[in-house]
Amino acid sequence: MASLAAYFAGTKLPRGPPSTSTLPLSATQAPIHNTSPAELEAAWADFVAIVGQENVSTSQDQRVSHAKSEWSAHNPPASEPIPFCIVYPATTEEVSQIMKVCHRRKIPVTAYCGGTSLEGHFAPTRGGICIDFGRMDKVLALHKEDLDVVVQPAVGWELLNESLSKDGLFFPPDPGPGARIGGMIGTGCSGTNAYRYGTMREWVLSLTVVLADGTIIKTRQRPRKSSAGYDLTKVFIGSEGTLGLVTEATLKLTVKPATTSVAVCSFGSIRQAADCVQRVVGTGVPVAAVEILDDEMMKCINQAGQTARTWQEKPTLFFKFAGTPKGVQEQIDTVKQMAKLSGSTGFDFARSQEEQLDLWSARKEALWSTMAVKRDGDKVWTTDVAVPISRLPDLIEETKTDMSKSGLYGTIVGHVGDGNFHAILLYNDAERKIAEEVVHRIVKRALEMEGTVTGEHGVGLIKRDYLDHELGSAAVDVMRKMKQSFDPLCILNCDKVVRVQKPAKGEVSEW
Repeated sequence: MASLAAYFAGTKLPRGPPSTSTLPLSATQAPIHNTSPAELEAAWADFVAIVGQENVSTSQDQRVSHAKSEWSAHNPPASEPIPFCIVYPATTEEVSQIMKVCHRRKIPVTAYCGGTSLEGHFAPTRGGICIDFGRMDKVLALHKEDLDVVVQPAVGWELLNESLSKDGLFFPPDPGPGARIGGMIGTGCSGTNAYRYGTMREWVLSLTVVLADGTIIKTRQRPRKSSAGYDLTKVFIGSEGTLGLVTEATLKLTVKPATTSVAVCSFGSIRQAADCVQRVVGTGVPVAAVEILDDEMMKCINQAGQTARTWQEKPTLFFKFAGTPKGVQEQIDTVKQMAKLSGSTGFDFARSQEEQLDLWSARKEALWSTMAVKRDGDKVWTTDVAVPISRLPDLIEETKTDMSKSGLYGTIVGHVGDGNFHAILLYNDAERKIAEEVVHRIVKRALEMEGTVTGEHGVGLIKRDYLDHELGSAAVDVMRKMKQSFDPLCILNCDKVVRVQKPAKGEVSEW
């Protein structure tokens, strides 16, 4: 009997965590959360004790605005819950205490920073509470001699650069207006400066993170390089609040270039413009940024009338140059020659700071100009993909043709120096399915060209089911295993990046 008992104890009963290196979707079990009114009301009292009653909101307007936005492509069903309350912490310790409450009570948590994300990142699919980092908006330390700065998550990149400017410094990542450091880390964003300076991943030195059970960790110290252990910093960049909550970030800075300039050139076709980009990139001209706007986007900019000039309504490239005065002039001359070889129909470059702002204004107004031509009832869907630079002309050309055939109005704008472009579609409720199909084909086309489903927007809800096609199921199963390890109760931004339970029948688009 003793040997029989030993057999069952040794081979039939669980002896600790599963031994597999991955977690396939077929092996998952639905998370079990506690979102009963009684539990949430009890938790509310705990939150009030931590941050004060004035920093816990149950306002209907606040709860709705923290669940969705007009920017996001996520179309929440009527059954999708909104947060029970919004909690506004001011310190890392307060975030830790809040998470300890939620972990103990098994309450889902969604983090919220700037609210500018596009792929359903902060949709509270499981209800629970929302942690808004709006009060954590301070620059904690500037180390000018080391070229780094320590900030809280709600610091906006624009205001940060404004304050750094007086010391001749700047922080290169530049996504859309209103974005804040916490969300930029969460999505691994970039922006127009990425061609020259890289993405958010290259500009974060260290993070302070609160884990799902309230544990506080710091991922690294401040040196520019380190070989000490796993690179936890990059694990959290792009994790979209699913593995932990960033409460402090140490960011790398760089010196503002001595001279800058801007040039704009138009082309007869989108392929000519894309070919010009290939020439510039292929010969290593060190431009600071290169952006493409298609003919429809230029029409929108003229129609919106928010810039000081009337533009040619043709596919247009916008270049930024940075460096020494002599170096910038050499870059301009070289790009002008390459644009002419590619068939440009005009080339203007700035001769003053005022002209720089004037020429770049069209690029800054791109999204708003497309939205300005919306019909009543229209929604906007902004998607992005990226491909190897040699495939960019094919991708843009095929996408323009597809959008035209679909009957939807759309524009294209892209950070084409690194093969990343955005399609902006306008659609109404009756056209939602058509928009979904167009975006599906854009993503499929990019993957077939060895690209990625998102160059900088992040995965969220919209792109999560494409990850298997991009990376393979085993890689996604490793991500799911990481999610389980960091957040075993699945309370942090559940359902984003990777699925944590099998989808309902018909929920996933066929490939």
